[in-house]
Amino acid sequence: QVQLVESGGGLVQPGGSLRLTCAASGIIFGINAMGWYRQAPGKERELVADITSGGSANSADSVKGRFTISRDNAKNTVYLQMNSLKPEDTAVYYCNMLQFGRSYWGQGTQVTVSS
Repeated sequence: QVQLVESGGGLVQPGGSLRLTCAASGIIFGINAMGWYRQAPGKERELVADITSGGSANSADSVKGRFTISRDNAKNTVYLQMNSLKPEDTAVYYCNMLQFGRSYWGQGTQVTVSS
């Protein structure tokens, strides 16, 4: 019905950058709020950043000023530009879309920040 396909994760050195991409497809009605979450081993899943249907963005304090979420509505795609990466950013990153009270999730992509 709805698929979220992520790409762009990988291994990067501290201070480096990655750009995550999430492409949504399937039965999608209009433009929905979307977001990026992450979960590190032994940690709870946390919201990293989200963006409304109108393009208003919000990010967690831990990534504010370093990560930027954006979207391309025509392509049903959301991005997460990750700059100045730190080891503590290491986690599985998940794309999320909320539609009619139901959350849809991507498969998760690993981001590892280490020297």
